[in-house]
Amino acid sequence: MLLAGITYLDRICISITAPYMMQDLGLNKAQMGYVFSAFTAAYALFEIPTGHWGDKMGTRRVLTRIVIWWSTFTIFTAGAFNYASLLAIRFLFGAGEAGAWPNVARTFSRWFPLHERATVQGIFFMGAHLAGGLTPSLVTIILGYFHWRTVFVLFGSVGFLWALYWWRWFRDEPADHPEVGETERELIQRGRPPVVRHELNWARWKQLLASPSVVGLCAMYFTQSYGFMFYITWLPTYLKTVRGFEDPAMFSILAGLPLTFSVPADLFGGLTSDRMSRRYGLRTGRAIVGGGSLFLAGLLLCAGVAVSNNYLAAILIGLGGGMSAFLLGAAWSTCLDLGGEHAGVVSAAMNTAGQVGAFICPIVVGNMVEYFSNWTAPMYLTGILYCLGALCWVRINPAEKLWSEGRVH
Repeated sequence: MLLAGITYLDRICISITAPYMMQDLGLNKAQMGYVFSAFTAAYALFEIPTGHWGDKMGTRRVLTRIVIWWSTFTIFTAGAFNYASLLAIRFLFGAGEAGAWPNVARTFSRWFPLHERATVQGIFFMGAHLAGGLTPSLVTIILGYFHWRTVFVLFGSVGFLWALYWWRWFRDEPADHPEVGETERELIQRGRPPVVRHELNWARWKQLLASPSVVGLCAMYFTQSYGFMFYITWLPTYLKTVRGFEDPAMFSILAGLPLTFSVPADLFGGLTSDRMSRRYGLRTGRAIVGGGSLFLAGLLLCAGVAVSNNYLAAILIGLGGGMSAFLLGAAWSTCLDLGGEHAGVVSAAMNTAGQVGAFICPIVVGNMVEYFSNWTAPMYLTGILYCLGALCWVRINPAEKLWSEGRVH
């Protein structure tokens, strides 16, 4: 949860500091959109290799490297002096953070029983979204006293403390940790398929990429991440320029609503997915939560754009963001259900597709606003994509065998 919180602290602060950065560095909206997307481009490129690295080397070493790297380039963001330097720094920031989520998923696959996977994923994302929801207020307060560059130095420093603690305390397997007793190990491993190590060769890659469930997961997560990226990049600008929220206190609260609403959605989405899966089976339980939440997210976002009352609009848009997070426990636990020994790679494949959507979103929104001179079209497009993503759950079956050998369901 601390890792999740730090990642969103470092990611979201740039959306609040963006107007100040644009003014100091002479950037327009389209250029700032490319800056937002430089992070996600690198994140997508390095996601699968880093997830595979975690499967082979263990998440203790890989997550330590990831956090040190991204913390360093968060601090380096404070030194940006023009458009090109900011693009390069944010690209390297994304390259360093790539693989964090898949390696966390692999950690959960080794440390939690099968029947708790969606719940623990929901709790993890709750930590991320809680930090993300508080970040706008925290950044707004800091900006009242310091320059925007100071924000990145302060936030980047936190990760080094986490990395030191993680390296000293964590072990890749419960059996290797001195504080884990025999009873706890048995509880964690109960019902888990036996570990059969296989090299992820080209034949197994083809089976992975041809799986209808993996394709469905990737398409679904593309739409979810596209929408989420809007909330953490352009929503603050929309609330200021279109809805007219200028008071710093009210603005920071409303800008953080999607992530604030996501906190309970993460927890109850994970609990609901595990409960529904125990009652109706994996496929139905995961699909009801995943598909239903995305469909409601699309409806709420479109309703928020359509209403004239500014406060109601902000609340509806925030609720849409919360509903898009309700599926996270179902989605990420499905990666563990499908992936087995390659849980990191399957999680990385889904998250890579998500990062493609996240990369496209800021550019599409920035250019559509410049072209149409309004925000209606790009926001309706986001809502429609959510609804299309809900349909993808028809193709997703968590009990599918990705490989013919070495898997037990």
